[in-house]
Amino acid sequence: MTLEDKIDASETRIFKAVFPNTTNHYDTLFGGTAMHMMDEVAFITATRFSRQRMVTVSSDRIDFNKPIPAGTIVELIGRVSHIGNTSLKVKVEIYIEQMYSDTREKAVTGEFSFVAIDENKKPTSILK
Repeated sequence: MTLEDKIDASETRIFKAVFPNTTNHYDTLFGGTAMHMMDEVAFITATRFSRQRMVTVSSDRIDFNKPIPAGTIVELIGRVSHIGNTSLKVKVEIYIEQMYSDTREKAVTGEFSFVAIDENKKPTSILK
């Protein structure tokens, strides 16, 4: 399997409905809730790529370009964007879909950095 095949195979897509209990007083998704969902998708992507223990070490710039209203469906897409020796980066995008139309638009983009760790919680090589 080539590196590009491995990146393609680890791409992660998750759909969620935005319910009122996850929204703020503007009836839009809490930013912290969006970040939580993004970190989870990024973690799954990193783990699927490396098949090792992965830990989040940072989140790089997260851009909230559009509010995510209650009553919509969101798709989170995680894809490995950079591979180092012991670390990798995962880009995560959130798309908004209206429930009862074909409207779809990108709302949030961010990047998360992960480090592979061994059984002693020390950094270990990703590409073994």
